[in-house]
Amino acid sequence: MTTNILLAGFGGQGILFAGKVLAYSGLAEDKQVSWLPSYGPEMRGGTANCSVCISDEPIGSPLVLSPDILVAMNTPSYDKFIDAVVPGGLAIVDSTLVDRKCARTDITVFYLPATGLANEKELQGLANIILVGKMIAERSFVSFESIDHAIDKCVPARKAHLVEANKRAIALGKSL
Repeated sequence: MTTNILLAGFGGQGILFAGKVLAYSGLAEDKQVSWLPSYGPEMRGGTANCSVCISDEPIGSPLVLSPDILVAMNTPSYDKFIDAVVPGGLAIVDSTLVDRKCARTDITVFYLPATGLANEKELQGLANIILVGKMIAERSFVSFESIDHAIDKCVPARKAHLVEANKRAIALGKSL
């Protein structure tokens, strides 16, 4: 089974980090993975998206054009990618920053006020990880144990104080 994921938003929202956590979780389960970041020249505040493929078989292309799962953290990303989600797919939208509702009836869409929840729960900057928690809760293509392991691996040593906050963000997303 192959899961194609597209995470998209503004630079600085942790899109690439969330993709890296997903890719590492696949590696922890001995799956085939690809992680392909893409961002505008502005980096912070510019557009950013990340294609992640996690599979039990070899991956043909690292570029996700038709995602099984879309995470949209801003309106431009939502507008650009919502129609690309495959029928039967999943979209998880940060409703704090995206005020649109999807008219499609052939996909499942969750609207989570992730940025608002992150600020409210003292998890500033971790809306991305809240959305990853919801994603894994809905489509268990990797285990939460693998996500925890990936967080341990992906959070750099200079930010080790954020490991537990990231794990709380995953748990919050899982509970929504």
